[in-house]
Amino acid sequence: MTATRAALLVHGAGGGGWEWNLWRGVFEAADIAVVAPDLQLVAAGLAATGFGDYLQQVREALSVLPRPRVVVGASLGGLLALRVADAADAVILVNPLPPAPWHAGLVSRAWPDIVPWHRQARLDGTRRALPDTDEATALFAFRHWRDESGAVLRHAYAGTAVERPACPVLFVLSQADDDIAPVITSSMAAAWSSEVLQTVSPSHVGPLLDRHAHGIAAQAVEWLNRAGRNG
Repeated sequence: MTATRAALLVHGAGGGGWEWNLWRGVFEAADIAVVAPDLQLVAAGLAATGFGDYLQQVREALSVLPRPRVVVGASLGGLLALRVADAADAVILVNPLPPAPWHAGLVSRAWPDIVPWHRQARLDGTRRALPDTDEATALFAFRHWRDESGAVLRHAYAGTAVERPACPVLFVLSQADDDIAPVITSSMAAAWSSEVLQTVSPSHVGPLLDRHAHGIAAQAVEWLNRAGRNG
């Protein structure tokens, strides 16, 4: 693997491509072309949107990028990234929703057909979700959370079987994560003999949005450079 030329950044549930704004700047400064799309609902509406619909969008977006290319996914985006890893030259997973059998460690939740993360968003709740970020970022995130398909989340939490990617894999973990316990991701990384970037971010989306995000993204680029030299 030579130096990475392009990156597909896949956001998590209830978010959007905007989550990667800090990472985009770091990657582009390293001459890596970045695509960070918003996952789209189907014509029949959000409740009718399934995991396969998102997966098709991610696979199509990755397929047109020049190689070598990396797919980077956060939370739900991490699980989607794993499903398209066969078409990537490297994978970076930020607090990913785990595939089977590690999904068994997730806290069981009942997801409605439409998860009202936008309609029920509160600024104080966003501040709690991003305890180590500045007020401007918290306000921007509060205004941009979106509702999510319950069918997508039910599919993800039920456990999706994936094979260990043949390409290099980096796991990026938060120090604390109320959504996906770091021990789940750590055990997955150990089982796959993959590298781990342990961060001090104190929240699930912190590595993308908090004050440590720029440095974390820079470390991810450094890992890509090493993977390129060793590939």
